[in-house]
Amino acid sequence: METSLSLDFLKTYWSAAQFATNIVIFMNLAGAMLLGLIVGYERSYHGRAAGMRTYGLVCTASASLIVISGFPTFWFGGHALVSPMADPTRVIQGIVTGIGFLGAGVIMKEGFSISGLSTAASIWTTSAIGILVGVGFYATAILVTALSVISMMWVYKIENWLPSRKSIHITMRFQEGYMAREELVGIFIRENGYDIATGTLAIGYSGKQAEWSFIAIAQDKNIARSLPILSDELNALEGIDTFHLSRARN
Repeated sequence: METSLSLDFLKTYWSAAQFATNIVIFMNLAGAMLLGLIVGYERSYHGRAAGMRTYGLVCTASASLIVISGFPTFWFGGHALVSPMADPTRVIQGIVTGIGFLGAGVIMKEGFSISGLSTAASIWTTSAIGILVGVGFYATAILVTALSVISMMWVYKIENWLPSRKSIHITMRFQEGYMAREELVGIFIRENGYDIATGTLAIGYSGKQAEWSFIAIAQDKNIARSLPILSDELNALEGIDTFHLSRARN
């Protein structure tokens, strides 16, 4: 095998077959980038940290790693010292594992609220789109892109239309020396259309002030008080010093 650095040796990296293969790979990567940008635009539109650039790069990188495994005879200009044995399934496993770490980085937990799950799932889906493009399932990749965008943009409207039980995170700090009673707090919560979720009540003390924190689940979304109205009710509740209300997102 010729290994000296000669013009003929360098020409093998730019042979007609090698050039044609690179054109095919380029078209795959361009298509993967486009599909990734389409999915990422929805996240950018809704102000998420991971936007078009992140999704485009994930999809393109996934496609590039899988598409080269389909042309092992062209690796190293066709001058591999041993015949390469490409196994796309192992490449796919590595991609899925790596994307898992990226997805974990966008999931944030604050108290009882968890955010970023949809973004993490869509990043993982985008890597699958890149893999589909890389192995040549273009129609399937386009379909998965369309389903992903539809899911993130319109499924929440179906969720809002279907019967559901919204949940909120409530933190109540009582006045110094005030002895709060669970049954009275429970009655107040029920009167406002909520139930205290089992196992979520946490009680702490700051000096002589008791602080209660729990998740309240709406009995019915049509009768549960909104956050502004509930805040007014809490402000008038006996023994309350300060409080904090927020949606328990997941």
